[in-house]
Amino acid sequence: VQLQASGGGLVQAGGSLKLSCVASGIIFSFNDVGWYRQAPGKEREFVVRITSGGKKDYADSVKGRFTISRDDALNTVYLQMNGLKPEDTGVYYCNSFWRQQYWGQETLVTVSS
Repeated sequence: VQLQASGGGLVQAGGSLKLSCVASGIIFSFNDVGWYRQAPGKEREFVVRITSGGKKDYADSVKGRFTISRDDALNTVYLQMNGLKPEDTGVYYCNSFWRQQYWGQETLVTVSS
């Protein structure tokens, strides 16, 4: 199983980034998929999730700024991040769950003030 994340980078506050996570080795359409992040010196926290049926759950801190989507034909989940803030800085991980949980590699997002 592989969850290959990409799209992180350095951006100024107010800017945008789009993360992608491509999955292999799982039946992607059966999985709930999402993103977590870990800021320096803090614990990993939930960001957003989209279920296999398309239901979306967002952390309060990102509602109205982040949008998750999925393309089951491409085994890919996306995270469009707009209005980025310095507090969004961290390592972002994609995650999948159906009977078993898998974590993908991280991608670093740095938002400068």
